[in-house]
Amino acid sequence: MKNENLSNRQHDPCKLILVDCDGVICDWEWAFDVWMQEHGFVQAANSKLSYDMSIRYNTTQEQIIKLIRIFNESAAIGFLPALRDAVYYIKRLHEEHGYVFHCITSLSMNINAQRLRKMNLRKLFGATVFEKIVCLDTGADKSEALAEYTNSNCYWFEDKTENADLGHAMGLRSILMEHGHNMDHECPYPKVKNWREIYEIITQRVTYGQKSIHNVGNTSVKHDCTRHRNNHNAVDIQYWC
Repeated sequence: MKNENLSNRQHDPCKLILVDCDGVICDWEWAFDVWMQEHGFVQAANSKLSYDMSIRYNTTQEQIIKLIRIFNESAAIGFLPALRDAVYYIKRLHEEHGYVFHCITSLSMNINAQRLRKMNLRKLFGATVFEKIVCLDTGADKSEALAEYTNSNCYWFEDKTENADLGHAMGLRSILMEHGHNMDHECPYPKVKNWREIYEIITQRVTYGQKSIHNVGNTSVKHDCTRHRNNHNAVDIQYWC
């Protein structure tokens, strides 16, 4: 597991946010679809809501795993666009409210792919947003990487339901970024459509415990920083999910 600490400065334990990359801050699916079309693949009809890319592109599991790895290790991985409104609100959280981010992403163990990912994130969000970027192998389990944060009560943003559930079970405040593949997932933590809704939770315009914050008005909630002070050393992760 590769791990890069981008800053040695001390941070307020109240101000640490854990994020997945693809499907949370970067639009991996869009870029992968463009790449697949360039290589002669098209999405199967009525497959948009499937998380399984072998179903989306009407191919085998073995082949899609190889294709995902090739894509994740290609030059294209250094030029993913941001997901929805991620840039605007992540920069606001960092610059106006003092939050810093640790990115846990299942990408590849290829060193050049990891460098491209880090370059991409710096280009999109700036040089100081991410104090740590952790890259696991393609499709790797995130339990070991998240173990460093057990019971820290840090926010943990994911789009893969099993990883969001894992974080919740480990004492993190999971928030699920909604996509077609997870929109029907029942969970005891919030599900959001965009970073504006995340921003409203973090800045306490609405309560964290609200499972869906769509169309919820502003609510004043006292912030208890002591709940963040247990264990929040950072780790590096991966994503294709």
